[in-house]
Amino acid sequence: MNALGLEHPHVAASLDTLAGLYRAQGKYAEAEPLYRRALAIGEKTLGPEHQGVAASLNNLAGLYHAQGKYAQAEPLYQRARAIGEKILGPEHPNVAASLNNLALLYDAQGKYAKAEPLQRRALAIQEKALGPEHPDVAASLNNLAELYHAQGKYPEAEPLYQRALTIREKALGPDHPAVAGSLNSLAELHQAQGKYAEAELRSRRALAILEKALGPDHPDVATVLDGLGGLYQAQGKYLHAEPRYRRALAILEKALGPEHPNVAAVLQNFAGLLRKTNRTAQAAEMEARARTITAKHARTALPK
Repeated sequence: MNALGLEHPHVAASLDTLAGLYRAQGKYAEAEPLYRRALAIGEKTLGPEHQGVAASLNNLAGLYHAQGKYAQAEPLYQRARAIGEKILGPEHPNVAASLNNLALLYDAQGKYAKAEPLQRRALAIQEKALGPEHPDVAASLNNLAELYHAQGKYPEAEPLYQRALTIREKALGPDHPAVAGSLNSLAELHQAQGKYAEAELRSRRALAILEKALGPDHPDVATVLDGLGGLYQAQGKYLHAEPRYRRALAILEKALGPEHPNVAAVLQNFAGLLRKTNRTAQAAEMEARARTITAKHARTALPK
């Protein structure tokens, strides 16, 4: 860094990378000043309307988004979108990515009426610019399906999930992690519909793909295991659910650390199972630990 100077764009890129590592570990307080410094360097050296600045804006907005700091994330996403539209044009795939970011932010707040037109516009841009069978199109289809899924509009969601799955299998191959993502989305939809047999088949296939592609101790594997635990729990198959929760928890604690927000989510799900099997003391311990983790991250999310 000294050879380049403290305000060189390459320094900003390194800061963004380090901040991304902290974010992945749930170390949001450590990530934020690095993202902010990278943004300041980019604005000074590249100018306030450079695509590199837009990327830094999206990174910082994504951090706020992950913490539930929606009011702070939105103007950053909006500014990144405006830069993309001005520099690249309104029909560029990068603009579609910004539209998707904004839509996901609104989706997280339950603002579905604001999210849907953004997601539909992003999808239209990508289909035109990249072709209807591009993996980025599949990602937008999945996002739109999740919007409908969250509203209980299952008949609208399912064909979008299915189309995303078909695109990914064709473009990326049947054993790609993105295929597992589509399978897991469909499994969650089928579980919500009470189609437990279909949900289990898709979850098991997703799990096999991820274990082979990423290894048995990857956090994405834990996500599917947690979902399987919930699927079995919904059917009263507690003996099947418990080892999935235990393994998911062990993977996340090792990979992300014992105080990551994803650990808290699994603890809450596992505690629900323990309560249903009359292990209330153990459940209370897990719930208390989950609350501690959540409260710690909520403190980092307070406006400054």
